[in-house]
Amino acid sequence: MSTFSIFLILIIIVAFLLVLVIMVQNPKGGGLSSSFGGGGSQVVGGVKKTGDFLDKSTWTLATILVALILLSNITLISNSTSTDSKLLDGSSIENRQVPADLPQPAAPATSTGDSTDGQ
Repeated sequence: MSTFSIFLILIIIVAFLLVLVIMVQNPKGGGLSSSFGGGGSQVVGGVKKTGDFLDKSTWTLATILVALILLSNITLISNSTSTDSKLLDGSSIENRQVPADLPQPAAPATSTGDSTDGQ
């Protein structure tokens, strides 16, 4: 298993966790934090700390995701032997020769304009 594959698996896991943490939050201040005490202040460390935890975990997971993406890009570049694109190597389709064992493409048929379409 290559280093890039390991980073790819980690990126998928962190992205899944980030989606879960974001889906637990409610944009209006409810979400998981409202289920612990219903928005009241009678719970010792309840709503505010849960909201803070979800907020901090969202930023932490997002930072880890960006770092993993950048690191995977670095490992992908260092693993490749050539940084040039194969499309930019100067050879075009017209200049390539077809191997002898393959049939040559047929020349396109030209029409002379004298078509009888059943008229």
